[in-house]
Amino acid sequence: MMFFTMKNKAIIDIKTGEKLGLLRNCDLKIDEKTGRIEALLMPRSKFAVLFSQEADYVEIPWANIKKIGVDAILIEL
Repeated sequence: MMFFTMKNKAIIDIKTGEKLGLLRNCDLKIDEKTGRIEALLMPRSKFAVLFSQEADYVEIPWANIKKIGVDAILIEL
């Protein structure tokens, strides 16, 4: 699956069922040495996308992504 085809997927916490946002607003933390994705960086608010700083993001470790489905990405916070 290509990343650009996933941009409209909702990110949902499986513990609460809460929709946390959309993948298109997120960033990826990548290990420069291995090239592996370490975490998904999700903005705390919609304004964090415009004025981004590291403190404005929630870091979701890649291991916490439980399922990438047709319409949503299920995570466990």
